[in-house]
Amino acid sequence: MKKILVMGGAGYIGSHTVKHLAQEGYPCVVADNLVYGHREAVPESVPFEKADLAVPSSLDALFAKYDFEAVVHFAAYTYVGESVTDPQKYYQNNVAGTLNLLAAMKKRGVNKIVFSSTCATYGEPQYTPMDEKHPQNPINPYGRSKLMIEQIFADYARAYGLRYAALRYFNAAGAAADGSIGESHNPETHLIPLVLQAIKGERDCIKIFGDDYPTPDGTCLRDYIHVEDLATAHRLALEKLDRFSGCMNLGTGVKTSVKDIIAAAEKVTGKKCPVRLAPRRAGDPAELYAAAHGPAETVLGWKPQYMQIEDIIATAWKWEQNKRY
Repeated sequence: MKKILVMGGAGYIGSHTVKHLAQEGYPCVVADNLVYGHREAVPESVPFEKADLAVPSSLDALFAKYDFEAVVHFAAYTYVGESVTDPQKYYQNNVAGTLNLLAAMKKRGVNKIVFSSTCATYGEPQYTPMDEKHPQNPINPYGRSKLMIEQIFADYARAYGLRYAALRYFNAAGAAADGSIGESHNPETHLIPLVLQAIKGERDCIKIFGDDYPTPDGTCLRDYIHVEDLATAHRLALEKLDRFSGCMNLGTGVKTSVKDIIAAAEKVTGKKCPVRLAPRRAGDPAELYAAAHGPAETVLGWKPQYMQIEDIIATAWKWEQNKRY
């Protein structure tokens, strides 16, 4: 039986997708260079191979060893700030590395890929809620690297018949409901784990970067989507690649502010979060959220199950209290 290759399957969203695919009966192989991924996040029952997008020979060996039906591609560097100070790292790994992956696929006749893209390809919102017709004008090398890959896929689709789904996430959040895997970045930049770590006393406080935005409580509004809902979307995209090829957003359409996150985390944990107000950060838009009922729903039949921020945070809190890696 042909297998699904999950590149970057030891990372945050990748590991949750592997867990979901395995539960749904899909035979997977995880490949990761473990620069940011965690070997412990991959189920023992799933074959693991250490491979690197930057090393074509490691990809060739991977495709020679296994018979793949399709690829789910998470392997990327994702720190926005670092992409500004070291763009070469991002273009080399994200863009050139993906070209290496596509070359290995093409050599072996594998023509299906589901790609971890991002709403950062849109740049500063010209309107909200944001749909797939929103102009794409990324404001940092990370977002530009993801947009370049989307454009490469479109060219490969025309020239070589590649079938692809580029999924533009908004804010990934939460952890596996059973507490087995979750979010573990170094450094951590995501708001929910930062808030929970401040509540645990592992950080002095959580900084609110600006409370004078034109929003109901003055803090930025974002669209938080549970990582298990993201995993489901990747599986549905795999199943629809014979009928669909292109890009789509993954979001809930629910607007949640920084203060909403803090209040919800305090409610879930029953503890106060130490807070400090800080100046606005450059490039932080006041609102960034997806249009509901887009192609992910109409084409994939996908509907997020986690619509309440307290439910999302509850899974993250369960993980934070018993992190394994």
